[in-house]
Amino acid sequence: MRKIYHLSTCDTCKRIIEELQPFKGVECQDIKTEAITEKQLEEMHDLAVSYEALFSKRARLYRQKGLHEKQLSESDYKNLILGHHTFLKRPVVLVDDHIFIGNSKKTVAAAKQVIHP
Repeated sequence: MRKIYHLSTCDTCKRIIEELQPFKGVECQDIKTEAITEKQLEEMHDLAVSYEALFSKRARLYRQKGLHEKQLSESDYKNLILGHHTFLKRPVVLVDDHIFIGNSKKTVAAAKQVIHP
């Protein structure tokens, strides 16, 4: 599978996608207009081995809902991500059996190396 989950309104996601220059055959899914399914999230989880790794603690709703003051379980993280697109750490890049989560320079560089060996 070769896919990028992103927000089309996010300047950081736009910059990273442009930097990655995904080749033909890489599907880009705007998670705001096309919500991720439970099956898609489970595929990400299989590679990431944790819903917490896929969860964005930078999301405004994280603090607004007081989630930073709670002890969240893996199922909490899963349900929150499925409940609102903002809780997915972005972008998520899937290339075959590799997953790259987030926008750190190291993560983007590693994704670029796998996409363009």
